[in-house]
Amino acid sequence: MSSCFPLESGSATIEPMKTAIDPHCEAFERAILLLARPWTGLILGVLQAGPLRFGELAERARGVGAKTLSARLKELEAHGVVLRHVEPGPPVRVQYTLTRSGLAFEQVAAAVEGWGRQLLTDAPLARTARRERR
Repeated sequence: MSSCFPLESGSATIEPMKTAIDPHCEAFERAILLLARPWTGLILGVLQAGPLRFGELAERARGVGAKTLSARLKELEAHGVVLRHVEPGPPVRVQYTLTRSGLAFEQVAAAVEGWGRQLLTDAPLARTARRERR
């Protein structure tokens, strides 16, 4: 399996959290709601490589329509995760780059990918256990 984001430990094992997370915390809820929007993770992942113009971003984020991509970029900009830089023209060019908060997504993505790998690993075990109980 190839990795989209490098795991810090080099393995897919998930270690127990050292601090408790309050799922009612406003910051936690805001982050989850933002990431739950369709295509947000993909857009942030593509922008991890560096600044891109809209066309380049659309090409690399295959599957996202231009209208949806534009709307999601505006949302991410409003949340301070993406910066939109307009280069005067002609032609006028718009470039998107991640803010410090946007760059921090790499750590989140690595953690989510690790959790996803654990789910994939554990899924066959769970199915086998259910069959054995029958």
